[in-house]
Amino acid sequence: MVTHSAPDNARLATRPPGGNSAWAIVLAGGEGKRLSSLVQRIHPDGRPKQYAVLDGDRSLLRHTLDRVALAVPPERTLVVQTRAHAQFFPTEFSGAGAPTILVQPQDRGTAAGILLPALRIAWRDPGATIAVFPSDHFVVDDAAFMRHVVSLLPVVDRHPDLLVLVGAAPDSAEPGYGWIEPGPRLDDASSGEVRAVRRFVEKPTAEEARACFENGSLWNTFVMLSRARTLVEAARRALPELVARLARIRPFVDTLAETRALEHAYRLSSAANFSQAVLARSPARLAVSRLPALAWSDWGTPERVIQTLRRVGLAPAWLRELATTA
Repeated sequence: MVTHSAPDNARLATRPPGGNSAWAIVLAGGEGKRLSSLVQRIHPDGRPKQYAVLDGDRSLLRHTLDRVALAVPPERTLVVQTRAHAQFFPTEFSGAGAPTILVQPQDRGTAAGILLPALRIAWRDPGATIAVFPSDHFVVDDAAFMRHVVSLLPVVDRHPDLLVLVGAAPDSAEPGYGWIEPGPRLDDASSGEVRAVRRFVEKPTAEEARACFENGSLWNTFVMLSRARTLVEAARRALPELVARLARIRPFVDTLAETRALEHAYRLSSAANFSQAVLARSPARLAVSRLPALAWSDWGTPERVIQTLRRVGLAPAWLRELATTA
């Protein structure tokens, strides 16, 4: 049986001598509607999936924060939340050493969720490298996962104009994932080859997903690394109005007027998906690194959660109860 234990406190080295500082963005502002039926069965209090305890005694968000903290300290970690979830904040962020919390007035999709913290990092630390992490992933070996992410930091140093994506080997033609078709070898990390990207397909049809599976494409984990300015510039080309509205917040950061400026920017902005709007339109600006063989899953649906837990031999109480009532 696989045990999914809390990571130890040993911090992985995130920068070689002379390297740029690494920052982390943790995305935790979505509603998780596709998983809501399962979450409400376990937690009938209206919480979104990132606050749900689906494995062990930690929420998906806490699993993510503990994983990220192996490589990036809390003082360089920004967590994107949404105001509607405020009642769940204290449980996750009490105590010393908490990361910076950015509270969105509304959920405007992953584009705003990434750009709001990316802009703040770029304003504060122009040479920074950013690693983006969703908060709904299941990972058995946190240290191995983060070692892979850390191994890509020198690649970003050598290719500062690229967004480096982390891809996972697929086990089915799943249309719910984004798909990355690797191209020629571009570089080498200590964890393996880094390849150019021929094509990025977000939300494919079933037929497109089968073709991606057959041609050796990878699932997009939505974990990505890049220079802060590179990420912002890629978004500016695809979503100029959104970037311009969020950039107008800069004079008000850390003042009493910041909340009002943020509300104004979000009220005038449309929702946008970063994968569809930015990644799928910019394959020439992407690179991809394949995860090593470790248990990883994007917990977007009840079926995927249950399948993953059974595959790795975990049986939380709610899953045992579900089996007896099925």
